[in-house]
Amino acid sequence: MTRRDFAKGATTMGLAALAGCASDEGGDDSSAQPSEGDYRIIDPHVHVWKHDPKYPWPESLDNPPDDDALPEPLLALMEQNGVARTIVVHVIYYLWDCRYAADVCKRYADKFSGVCRVNPESASAADDLTKWVEQDGFQGVQLSPATSERGDWIKNAELMDPIWKRTSELKVPMLILTGTSRLPDVAHWIERYPGIKISIDHMASCPIDAPQELRKLTDLARFPEVYVKISHTWRFSKQEYPFRDTWDQVKKLYDAFGPQRLMWGTDWPAVENFCGYAKALSLVRDEMDFLNEDDKRWILGGTAERLWPYPAA
Repeated sequence: MTRRDFAKGATTMGLAALAGCASDEGGDDSSAQPSEGDYRIIDPHVHVWKHDPKYPWPESLDNPPDDDALPEPLLALMEQNGVARTIVVHVIYYLWDCRYAADVCKRYADKFSGVCRVNPESASAADDLTKWVEQDGFQGVQLSPATSERGDWIKNAELMDPIWKRTSELKVPMLILTGTSRLPDVAHWIERYPGIKISIDHMASCPIDAPQELRKLTDLARFPEVYVKISHTWRFSKQEYPFRDTWDQVKKLYDAFGPQRLMWGTDWPAVENFCGYAKALSLVRDEMDFLNEDDKRWILGGTAERLWPYPAA
């Protein structure tokens, strides 16, 4: 996800949220709840940020987002669509300063859990991770190696071993945001630290017309603690909603990992520039007719609870 993507999504986020994801976004009350059953829906991937001197942008950020992505409109969307809880992934805008996400998660602890980021090229990364988890309550960490040479730190044992070891010791999940070309590098660390629950975010940005690249992702199914977010179909598709040209890719991931290791996700607020929050949910809950009700229980909530359990209501 680029900064431009985030800003683009944020531009329309405010209007969509104020409109309550109106009916042209699939957000009317008649379709707000799961089609049947009593399972909890959990959105495992959103972002929040705010223009506020208390949470300054880093000096290196030359193009901050125009709008805020505040928790309150997100909470309204969650309520309108029957989403019980969500995972706030610290946004790249702030680089390694995770304080805003931490404060949001503390303020709305009954609704949000958080995932932090640490600088993978810093000697203090492991200790920073401990601080974010033990002092600030984060329940996971995200690494995002670029597919270019800028992401070659993922191959550096001196940098990676302390982070992966500490993640294992803290018993928190690790999110991996990268492209398919980096998955063989990631597989090396999964083999070395097999106890960590790993979430491959947004299907590793695999194009829908690159089956050879998708195999790099499905090959990770051999690791029992690897999970995949089947989000971003709306970004990869060359069609309108419900993005049927992406379904074959989702089916292949379903065949490889099974529903108990797949998760949906909105990537709010970026989704508002494509199909909107409500349709991102409806896409999996109502449109993908190859999924049965038990599949949906896992993909829409049960799988996320394996990574981020929380008490029964």
